[in-house]
Amino acid sequence: MLEKYHVFFGIYRFLSVRYLLTASITFLFFYVIFKKNFFYLKIQKTYPLFKDYLREIINSIITIFIFTIVSYLTRVKYGSYTHLYQNIQQYGLLYYCFTYVWMFFLHDFYFYWMHRVIHHRRLYKLFHMEHHKSHKPTPWTAYSFSPLEAILEIAIIPIFAFLIPIQVWAIFIFFTFQIIYNVYIHLGYELFPKTVNNHWIRKWFNTATAHDFHHHYNKKNYGLYTTIWDRLFNTYYNVNTNIAKEKSKA
Repeated sequence: MLEKYHVFFGIYRFLSVRYLLTASITFLFFYVIFKKNFFYLKIQKTYPLFKDYLREIINSIITIFIFTIVSYLTRVKYGSYTHLYQNIQQYGLLYYCFTYVWMFFLHDFYFYWMHRVIHHRRLYKLFHMEHHKSHKPTPWTAYSFSPLEAILEIAIIPIFAFLIPIQVWAIFIFFTFQIIYNVYIHLGYELFPKTVNNHWIRKWFNTATAHDFHHHYNKKNYGLYTTIWDRLFNTYYNVNTNIAKEKSKA
């Protein structure tokens, strides 16, 4: 029993440190130390209140605890029923590398539809309204979910584990990338110039600007990593292009 608690809190510690390092470093860099230096990159030119930061941090702590429970159940409690494996050579290096590709697109597809569904008026207050209290997203918004939404967010872990063989550390590495990208799109600053964002390759990937629009107006741009599903299902709003059109009409 003691060993199980040790494993559980080991997972919680790992998830907490990974998130806190990513969110706190970017927050200190853009919202405290170099706030004035990088103001020109700020998407919305005003900042949240202190109570907003506090709410997001508290929500994030609860979210990480829920993520830990699901991760523990998937990896430890029911690990023998999953397709998780330890030795990379069991399926080969090529297959191991390919798992990152399918995890990327499967997670992107799952997130789009999960996100879009919880925007439905009958589900929104129960699942997603807490996240959208952050009209001006910050690095702490990345994990600022209601408990019910947190469960939906982390449900991708057992989906991965029970769907297809996947090496254990591949999940940890992939979701390290995920939290970095998640913090970026909630950063409140656009790090890439418009010339890059309008490039034909870049336009297929989600940006802080696109997701900031979603938080500010509570519509469109439901994707996580890419804009593929938004474009395919007509829910994409190109902020740079549309603003330019509106200015030309004015």
